[in-house]
Amino acid sequence: MQSESQGQAPLSPIKAARIGVIIPALNEEAAIGGVVRAMLAAGAGQIAQCLVVDNGSTDFTASRAFGAGAQVISEPMRGYGAACLAGMAALATDVDIVVFVDGDGSDAPEDFASIVSPILAGQADLVIGSRILGQMEKGAMTAPQRFGNWLAPALIRALWGVHFTDLGPFRAISRSGLERLAMRDRDFGWTVEMQIKAARLGLRCLERPVQYRRRIGQSKISGTLRGVVRAGGKILYVVLREALHKKASIRPAAIPAPALLAAK
Repeated sequence: MQSESQGQAPLSPIKAARIGVIIPALNEEAAIGGVVRAMLAAGAGQIAQCLVVDNGSTDFTASRAFGAGAQVISEPMRGYGAACLAGMAALATDVDIVVFVDGDGSDAPEDFASIVSPILAGQADLVIGSRILGQMEKGAMTAPQRFGNWLAPALIRALWGVHFTDLGPFRAISRSGLERLAMRDRDFGWTVEMQIKAARLGLRCLERPVQYRRRIGQSKISGTLRGVVRAGGKILYVVLREALHKKASIRPAAIPAPALLAAK
């Protein structure tokens, strides 16, 4: 069952949509070729651009991505958000839907259709692939990751009234919706910033269950204590920053954010 906020006109289905895929990658030579090939196969006939953003790799990530059929963009300034922003800047002007997916092999490209179909059908502006609602391979997410992944959505629900279960990296958003968000975070706060701004601006949000596997290679975040602390701290910082923005922009006639559309 789905719910819509009052006063919002239904979205129109997108016909003959052109989809752009952005894959941030840092030293993912073992996984990136397979990810690119699988994504192109899953989105055959729909993916107009497959962009791998090489985020300062010191291995063969760029050449293997190119060999698999991706357009490779260089963003030497490291940071997950920085790579995503570079990918956005390289999108063709006629791309209608943007898909973000990790390059480490943890996301399942076969979930591509489930992620993009609600936007194609005019049911949502933003679709998050929820690992919590889906199937997660044992060991794919560490205990600190699980805690942070619970805490941030809980804070979003308390502050903005939208119930997410996950900050999953596999997600799709309409090009028009993405442009409205004016994304700016350049590292670990990217996913939570997108979801908070979508809630605040009243974008229709939907979650779909996805598979999640153990990544290929060592994580740059969860693989080290420093990475976990930095990521967790940045996520909480972004929540606080956006909460202060909310407080500063409150008006007497403010319209509450819509409830999250229920996952099917």
